Amino acid sequence: MGRSRYLRATHPGPDGGLDPEAPEALLECLTAVSERIGRPAVLIAMDDLSAIAVSRVAPMLTDRFRIPHQPDNLPARVADKAELSRLCARWDVPHPETVIPASGAEAAEAAWRLGLPVVAKWSRPWLLPAAAGLRSTTLVHGVAEVRRLYERSAEAGSRLLLQRFLPAGPDTDWFFHGAFARGGRPLLAGSGRKELSWPVRTGLTAVGRWLPDPAVEESGLRLAERLGYQGILDLDFRCDERGTFRLVDFNPRPGAQFRLFTDDRGLDVVQAMYLDLTGQRVPEPVGGPGRVFVAENYALLAAVRGRRLPTATAARSADTAAGAAAGSGSGAAAGPAAGSGVGRDAVPGGAGAARVPGPVPPREERRAAEAGPVLPAGRRPEPGPPPAAGPADGARGPLAGRRPGPVRAAPPRERRGRVEAAWFAPDDLGPFLAMLGAFLGRGLGKGARALRGVPEQGRRGARAVRAPRQRGGERPGPPARRTPPEAPAEPDELVTR
Repeated sequence: MGRSRYLRATHPGPDGGLDPEAPEALLECLTAVSERIGRPAVLIAMDDLSAIAVSRVAPMLTDRFRIPHQPDNLPARVADKAELSRLCARWDVPHPETVIPASGAEAAEAAWRLGLPVVAKWSRPWLLPAAAGLRSTTLVHGVAEVRRLYERSAEAGSRLLLQRFLPAGPDTDWFFHGAFARGGRPLLAGSGRKELSWPVRTGLTAVGRWLPDPAVEESGLRLAERLGYQGILDLDFRCDERGTFRLVDFNPRPGAQFRLFTDDRGLDVVQAMYLDLTGQRVPEPVGGPGRVFVAENYALLAAVRGRRLPTATAARSADTAAGAAAGSGSGAAAGPAAGSGVGRDAVPGGAGAARVPGPVPPREERRAAEAGPVLPAGRRPEPGPPPAAGPADGARGPLAGRRPGPVRAAPPRERRGRVEAAWFAPDDLGPFLAMLGAFLGRGLGKGARALRGVPEQGRRGARAVRAPRQRGGERPGPPARRTPPEAPAEPDELVTR
């Protein structure tokens, strides 16, 4: 804490931990924190558990903290997997086919109908007992396992959901982050693609890119508008085999990779929320799409497991520590409110309300757009095509009827911050040890194959090389070498956890 530029002081949490079903201890703790600060402060929850608990005590803290207005227990409703499924069906937001079984036999029948493997989720994962050994999400491969999970519903504290499994691929995992004022009005929002994750194909973002997509943005904006959502959200999408983006998770707080969505002036969703809650003007975003976010330790782990790490010179921005703090995914952050000067100094002023990033090229032109030229300061790009049409029922989203303005791009020198030398958090050696073990394991495997005289591709591949002679007397030529995938652009943000 003594070396951090972002953290001034810490306050201990409630005795005995945080319990959203009994938030009285949190109310007492936050009241004491407010007394120590001495003036109203901005309160932003950094994980689902904190968001649910804070929303339940927020009416008693209106004079002490600036908190996003989320009535009717909204964070708990959207974090509840069963309630989220109903909301998506009601508002035509694509969602994986979901079944809530009422018995073990019905769970088994639903698993056969959805197709194995099937995804099993607990409706309210924050209620899972720590010692039960249950995971919030499980990929189930057999009907007997589905029955056993359903029989533990009482122990889990919530209902079991079964969802159709959507296979992962190189272009299937997407996310949407946004900060919203009252009524679901977007302050700053954007969609991005997860290019590497840890654990591979199922975990958090190790390498991500801010890449606008009309379908993802339309779903996120429509959901926020219908909910009247105020605050920060993080939505996870997966693209199915038909090219439809399906919402798989709703997180009512900043995502671990929220610093990916930072414009050329340094404005991100947390700063935009701070300015709005303190009555200050949120400047119009300038640039941003195409920005790359890399969590160094997790990206290395994912690369060791067989995925090719993007080859680029690593330029770390000055906001590494802020991204790392949010990536820890726990607790609630409180900062001084209006009058402290933090908001105005942190974000240069600007006229007008913030707008969502403008039109984007079609999917087949995406790769060319990612490597597009950087325009000089003050020069605007030509306007692109309008966004894709809205939902099939004719409902119009919050972008209907108005064209977002073009995005200005700053010169590279203004876009980059100074280099941050940060890799692994000294108080969490788990990722480092896991990466070291993965490296050693791969090295031992290669050494064992070399001692046995077997090529790296294995015995079956070694036999396949000695193919029989063809009738014409010619041997088949060597297999064609695969062209390595195109390396993404140089990362803009590298963080550690």
